[in-house]
Amino acid sequence: MRYLPQTPEEITEMLQVIGKSSLDELFGTIPDGARFEGLLQVPPALEEPALMAHLEDLARKSTGAEMLSFLGAGMYHHHIPPAVDQLLLRSEFLTAYTPYQPEVAQGTLQAIWEFQTIVSELFGLPLANASMYDGASATAEAAQMARRLTGRDKLITSRCVHPDYIEVTRTYLSGRGEEASLKVVSVGEDGGCDLRALTAAIDDSTAAVIVGYPSFYGTLTDLRELAQAAHDKGALLITTTSEPYALGVAESPGALGADIAVGEGQALAVPPQFGGPGVGLFACRDGRKFLQQLPGRIAGETTDTDGQRGFVLTLATREQHIRRERATSNICTNQGLIALAMAIRTSLLGKTGFMKVSEACLAKATYLRGRILELDGYSAMYQAAPGFNEFAVRVRGGDARAVCEKLEAQGIIAGYNLGRSDASQADCLLIAVTERHTRQDLDRLIAALDAV
Repeated sequence: MRYLPQTPEEITEMLQVIGKSSLDELFGTIPDGARFEGLLQVPPALEEPALMAHLEDLARKSTGAEMLSFLGAGMYHHHIPPAVDQLLLRSEFLTAYTPYQPEVAQGTLQAIWEFQTIVSELFGLPLANASMYDGASATAEAAQMARRLTGRDKLITSRCVHPDYIEVTRTYLSGRGEEASLKVVSVGEDGGCDLRALTAAIDDSTAAVIVGYPSFYGTLTDLRELAQAAHDKGALLITTTSEPYALGVAESPGALGADIAVGEGQALAVPPQFGGPGVGLFACRDGRKFLQQLPGRIAGETTDTDGQRGFVLTLATREQHIRRERATSNICTNQGLIALAMAIRTSLLGKTGFMKVSEACLAKATYLRGRILELDGYSAMYQAAPGFNEFAVRVRGGDARAVCEKLEAQGIIAGYNLGRSDASQADCLLIAVTERHTRQDLDRLIAALDAV
């Protein structure tokens, strides 16, 4: 929304209409104890050129954007062409704030429909919604959906799922009574899900099993056996994916037997921006039962009375539209702008371009991992694990935080210190590679790590 300030005359006119003589009188009902008088030291207003210069000075103090970064752990810095930002400004996408009136929201509805199609193809599952807020909320909503579908309350998750996704899911379930529970099973020896431990944990009260694909540690596991074990007990399999480019070289969750696949689409839409915003991806297998329990909204393709192609809001199972007890989610809308950015970026790539980016990420990560493991004092956290563009290594000296600090002084963000999410992994560094990294970038990191 553009910034449209009111003039003093307009403010006076509005106050007269509501019968107030001043702004102080307007806010007179706010108790003195709740006011910020004397606490907010706001400087005087600046003229526009001076304000822009001031903001540029502040921006120069932030050096993170200028550093060579190998940080991933759920958000990844892939190339987003300027065409994405330019196309986001087209008038077709500014027709309506929400898509409830299809006759004035065709651009918005078609964009949602295209986005759903892309998500469905990525995950290999036929039904997809208009998006969730992010990967974490999508995971929690998938857990809730599994409870509704199965009539069961207990859920199992592998610790290979992103730790933030686990915590958000646990928070969602905490408001559902004591019956709703989330059991966390240890990571497998390959850094993925522990198939044997998860299978043993499934019983007749299990609603679903949640696993990372790829895992939080960047590894990939064949999930067919786990899917069959879950289905034999009447439970569902849910996969989470925070790096969608992995699906350009790995089999889709749907092909491996997943019933619900969720993930984070940030990597395909916008650069990392201090942790957000993202866009939650959500898809599931076919069937009326699944369709009715799918959270959020769905846009559909149809024809009008003249036989012309058109788009409508087909499903919106939230509290605003149906009885509260039947609502599938209290998320009131989809992440429209970021979902649109993802649809544009993916369309610009096409299937061939998408796979080329995926292959480049895999090749560069394979090279970097091999070279780092040749250095004295560095070893793989998980030895024989197949992966994509992210991997975990044990660092020389056993202190990943110290390594990160030393490389930061050289203008390098070495990766994610796993000790931040698990104290027992304080000697491990999670390193992510994307197509943006050049051979010189990779060699610079290798040399810096060798010099620690």
